[in-house]
Amino acid sequence: MILLLFLLGLALLIGGAELLVRGASRLAVTVGITPLVVGLTVVAFGTSAPELAVSVRSTLAGQGSLAIGNVVGSNILNILLILGLSALILPLTVPQQLIRFDVPLMIAASALLFLFAQDGSISRKESGLLVMGAILYIFFTVWQSKRESARVQKEYEENFEVTPREKQSVRYVLLQFVLIALGLGLLVLGAHWLVEGAVTFARSLGVSELIIGLTVISIGTSLPEIAATLMASFRGKREIAVGNVIGSNLFNILAVVGLTGLVAPRGVPVPPSALAFDLPVMVAVAVVCLPIFFIGGRISRRAGGLFCGYYGAYLLFVFLSATHHVALHTFHSVMLFFVLPLTAIMLLAMTVQTIRSNRRSRTAIEVPD
Repeated sequence: MILLLFLLGLALLIGGAELLVRGASRLAVTVGITPLVVGLTVVAFGTSAPELAVSVRSTLAGQGSLAIGNVVGSNILNILLILGLSALILPLTVPQQLIRFDVPLMIAASALLFLFAQDGSISRKESGLLVMGAILYIFFTVWQSKRESARVQKEYEENFEVTPREKQSVRYVLLQFVLIALGLGLLVLGAHWLVEGAVTFARSLGVSELIIGLTVISIGTSLPEIAATLMASFRGKREIAVGNVIGSNLFNILAVVGLTGLVAPRGVPVPPSALAFDLPVMVAVAVVCLPIFFIGGRISRRAGGLFCGYYGAYLLFVFLSATHHVALHTFHSVMLFFVLPLTAIMLLAMTVQTIRSNRRSRTAIEVPD
């Protein structure tokens, strides 16, 4: 029964997110939002809705560790696993807007969450600041999208197969609102069942709520992101694929943690183990995005494989730590003193090579033959 409850909750989360994303995305066409911005806002918020539903529900139920573990685990998974798998399918093009604005903003938001968590909880005042950041981010991205060309807006309308007649149809608009409302209802019910099943399962096995949030819950609530991003990659809509992941991470920090902290009576508690390891990993993963995205303006298959490998290493560390395995110290030493420095050197070399290549290209354009 516990497993059935968990699986039914997961199914409702996925179905609710699908309806929410579909309704919200098509509704966004009526205001001329571009593909990248839709990925950063509408689709990102829709696919982050399961995290919001689960985090709020778990916090109100007194499982605050589950809430913070869900967000941190989802953010790590979004970049390392989802972008990694998508890049392995098809190298992803990274728009310059992401490199110049959205990724640095994601790094800043991750660092800010880590700073807020230093006292062991995210207070209501801090949560309010995060929510304000989410609102400002939405307004800025929508305003910026208005500056895009009509050609890009028309391309997005064709991606979602929306005709000019549908854009002017009241029935069409009402249908999208019905889909959004139905999706939200399924998300709320699914979150309730998923949290109940996961907490009961964790207690029966003696596993901490934080570990369940970092692994099972984060993977489960990230399934909409996985589905949306992989489908966008298969269809060649690479701007939506990358924008969805970056936007989801921003919404997870600003909106999910923020709204959860506002409704929680005493804010969102942060376990010491998350503060010591998982939150720093989330910040490090966000920082690593910048040089990888900058190199060639794309995420190559090699980078995708690197991301997937690091996610496997992260899960292995979480497992070894939870079970207090004897191999934990050796694994930690290998990662800290060999794998991570080697990766940093490789990224630095590739970044320098890209900068030199860009300078040579600009010089060749400025100096005529």
